[in-house]
Parts: sequence; C-alpha cells; structure tokens
Amino acid sequence: MLYNVPSRTGLSFTADTYYALSKHPTINGIKEASGDLGLVAQTRAKCGGDLFIWSGNDENIVPILSLGGKGVISVMANIIPAETARICALWREGKAKESMALQLKYMGLIDALFCEVNPIPVKTAMAAMRLDSGRLRMPLWPMGEQNKAFLLDEMRKVGLL
Repeated sequence: MLYNVPSRTGLSFTADTYYALSKHPTINGIKEASGDLGLVAQTRAKCGGDLFIWSGNDENIVPILSLGGKGVISVMANIIPAETARICALWREGKAKESMALQLKYMGLIDALFCEVNPIPVKTAMAAMRLDSGRLRMPLWPMGEQNKAFLLDEMRKVGLL
C-alpha cells in the first residue's frame, strides 16, 4: 500500500504515477491523504479497479467512497470506531444521505483531532476518555490549552465526555 501524505512529505503522487505503480505485483492500494479529490477521480479513471483507494483523511470518507474508495484508514476511529465503520457501512448499503449526515455530524470533532500535529490530539482525546494510548514521546508535546479546550468541547458535543 502506498501512502500519499503531502502535508508531511512536501510531495504528492500523480495519477500517472499511481497508474504505473498499480501494475506492480505487490502494490494494490493507496492511503490517499492529499485532500485532492480531483487526484482521486483521475486515479480512479486511469486505474479502474486495479488500485484500491482508502481515504487517509477522516473529512474525506464519503467523497472518496463516492469515487469508488474502499473505506478509510482513520484517526477518529481510535475514539469512535463504530461510528467510523458505520459511515462506510451506510455508504455500501446505498444509504448515501445517512452516510453523509453521520460524517457531517463529526466534522467538528475531526477538525479538533487535527488542530495540532497527529497523534497529539487523538492521544489527548483517548486520555480524556480514560483509554490507554501510551504517553507522548519526544519530539511530541502536550496540546496547547486553547486547542485542548477546543478538542474537549467537540468531544462533549458528540457525547464522548
């Protein structure tokens, strides 16, 4: 599986590169975290079913599913696994409106989970839920107070706290 995350690498795959790599016998999928839905559409058009696509961004689950994606490799699933799976299941059941509504319900939480460098917010959220996520190790540091308050508020809004 390839992982396209330009926010961390400074580079992005192209649809042509995905097409070439889709012919490799040990590559069968991508975690697409560029946020570029045009790239996802171009890739699907070029590769068809030869390359599976998973959303690498929680905010893009439904849009990527609508372009033939398989699902999501998710951060929010660490704290709301059933709900994350339900977004995908509803889509697969042909319940697009319900899938979209569920994704939209969690957009504030998604924003909060990415207001600082991953995995700092999700570890903070897990700790607030009394789930063992281990301690932060250098070079990571605790969330800033303003962002932590934002995260906890979004968690309260969706009933996690």
